[in-house]
Amino acid sequence: MTLHEQIKGEIKTAMMARDTVKLNVMRGLVTAFMNELVATGKTPQDLLSDEEALKVITRTAKQRKDAIEQFIKGGRQDLADEDTAQLKILEVYLPQMMSKDEVMNFARAKQTELSFTDVSKKGMFMATLMKDLKGKADGGTVKEVVDDLLK
Repeated sequence: MTLHEQIKGEIKTAMMARDTVKLNVMRGLVTAFMNELVATGKTPQDLLSDEEALKVITRTAKQRKDAIEQFIKGGRQDLADEDTAQLKILEVYLPQMMSKDEVMNFARAKQTELSFTDVSKKGMFMATLMKDLKGKADGGTVKEVVDDLLK
């Protein structure tokens, strides 16, 4: 069963459990999946591959994180709490991200291998790490690590 099919099935489960938060998140994901299918020239009845579905879920989770940040800045804790609950549901479907320590160890090894020591090569080093760690580490964490290593 693909991730797309699994999430479609979760709608029924959420309805039966009367879990409105999960139901809204699942419906939103299915809509985002459909939009992605149409954007890539497929029909809405097709299914996304697991990789494509993860890309959509990651994008949706990032939108939630940005919204939470904005709501907190705007003093709307009630809306931030709502989006936090939705984000927790989305995170169930995302792969586990590497910790900052794991990223640091990987970056040190890569830095030694490619001998990146100059601050002017920071962009190239960041791009190399992001390519290697795509889907495994958060971009913000990688940026912090690169900043620490190339001071």
